[in-house]
Amino acid sequence: MTDYAKRPEITVETMGKVHNPTGQGVKAVSSQVQAKTEKLNNKANGTKSAGDSSSSDKKKNGVPTAITVDEQHATKTKEGTAKRNIQRKKTDGNFDSRNKKQGGHGKGKWKDDIIYDEEIEPLDEKDPLYDETKEKYVLGSTEDPESRNYDPNEGRVVYGPMLTLSEFKLQVHQNLEEYFDSCDTDEVIRSIEELKCREYHANIVKKVVSISLDKHPRERELVSRLLTCLHPTPLTDKDMEEGFEILLDSLDDLTTDVPDAKTMVANFLARAVVDEVLPPAFLSEQNNKRPGDIVIEKSISLLSREHCTARLERVWGPGDGRFVSELKIEMDQMLQEYLLSRELDECARCVKELDSAHYMHELVKRGVKIAMEGDGKDSATQHEKSAIDAMAALFGFLVKNAIISEHQVSKGVDRLHRILDDLKLDVPAAPTLLNDFEEILKEEIPSVVEAEVEAEAEAETETTE
Repeated sequence: MTDYAKRPEITVETMGKVHNPTGQGVKAVSSQVQAKTEKLNNKANGTKSAGDSSSSDKKKNGVPTAITVDEQHATKTKEGTAKRNIQRKKTDGNFDSRNKKQGGHGKGKWKDDIIYDEEIEPLDEKDPLYDETKEKYVLGSTEDPESRNYDPNEGRVVYGPMLTLSEFKLQVHQNLEEYFDSCDTDEVIRSIEELKCREYHANIVKKVVSISLDKHPRERELVSRLLTCLHPTPLTDKDMEEGFEILLDSLDDLTTDVPDAKTMVANFLARAVVDEVLPPAFLSEQNNKRPGDIVIEKSISLLSREHCTARLERVWGPGDGRFVSELKIEMDQMLQEYLLSRELDECARCVKELDSAHYMHELVKRGVKIAMEGDGKDSATQHEKSAIDAMAALFGFLVKNAIISEHQVSKGVDRLHRILDDLKLDVPAAPTLLNDFEEILKEEIPSVVEAEVEAEAEAETETTE
């Protein structure tokens, strides 16, 4: 006989054993049957109220025993609805949710299958996937390291400076020489960023200033402008301060090659403060660290003068590469001061500061014109100390000391001959005064007048032909 034949018959009396922990059978009666039974009981007792009936009244005559309800195990229902509020038991954890539909499997839990206990063998150096930088990371800034440290020649990321300090200084020197010719600050900034040596940026200040010390005012003015453009990127405030500290520490060695190095470095410091490259507190701190230092004291004195900003903008003199119109004004002021003082050495020093050897013919023309306006209105008032004599002596002195070339003097005299008709309107005696100037100049530098006569003869020959 089969196994299912041995099973007891499932009846209404035995259905409750499945969910009854006591093991006793519970009659499963629906709410509708309960309501109908209660109605029959009330009708049999002659009452209409359900509350008057008790559990003992439910077992009277006419009521089947199968529908007697055990109140302890009765299913609870809400009023006005037939839906059951059944509280089901939770599973014991044997339920596998990996096959659960609609997602939600293993949310927020670690998976055993993604944890590898076995060690992975490292790749061989000959393997195409081998990376020698693996597990050798270097903590740095948030900047992409490859954009800064990747070396295309090496084909890998290089941490630290790309060059040594000596190589870096050599590159900066070459870039600065090109900057003196092109005056392109953007190119210098781009070349410095391409070197990728931020650790050496403080040495840029010392290098560019020391190179410009033995050059002309134009180059020193360009260096001052370059420092303004380099700040605050790529040179930060810290780089600027450290760079000038290095410059001050090496000032004794620079003085050996350039005697006026201390004066020029003081000008650089004052100009940097005016250009807001250095804070004024930097000079105060250095004054405390280096008491009695001539460079610091001179910089502070330059900044303490009245209208110091306007003066320090032209701290490198008239030969700093300014416009021609400003250069002409400097020439007029210098020549008028010379006619008052008659000091040849001081005027010669000022002419050197102009640093315009190719434009000295303008100095000759303007000097003779000012001398004519000074004492040429009446030729009878001429005497030994006239302005024409002083001007001829000045240009003779400049030619003898190789400050002005003879060609520039002859070119200036030739320009005076061309504008002689216009000079007559202001100075009637202009032709006579110009001849006197040429005679005095012939005594000072005879070769100038001879070259001028030859040039006039060649011009007349070309005109005749």
